[in-house]
Amino acid sequence: MAREIAQSHHEKWDGSGYPFKLKGEQIPLAGRIVVVADVFDALTSERPYKKAWPIEEAYAHLLDQSGKHFDPRLVEVFIASKPEVEEIMHKYAEVRLSDGD
Repeated sequence: MAREIAQSHHEKWDGSGYPFKLKGEQIPLAGRIVVVADVFDALTSERPYKKAWPIEEAYAHLLDQSGKHFDPRLVEVFIASKPEVEEIMHKYAEVRLSDGD
């Protein structure tokens, strides 16, 4: 599964991704799931080269890219899971902060 995710999480629902230009359900489900979570995490995390996006802007980006970058059904499920997503974010944000002390 790790290989499958590594090879497919840069593919896009509309076929414009890489490395294989897979489209829609040609993209393995694990890759389609990971890309939604990975992009959301990247957007909402501060990086040396960018500020973290507000959570609602990240959700809006997922919705905007639904059917283009992302599987629309998975975006729908992710958005419907906001409470759980945000609980996980807060849990691991605390861990990261305490690790830096």
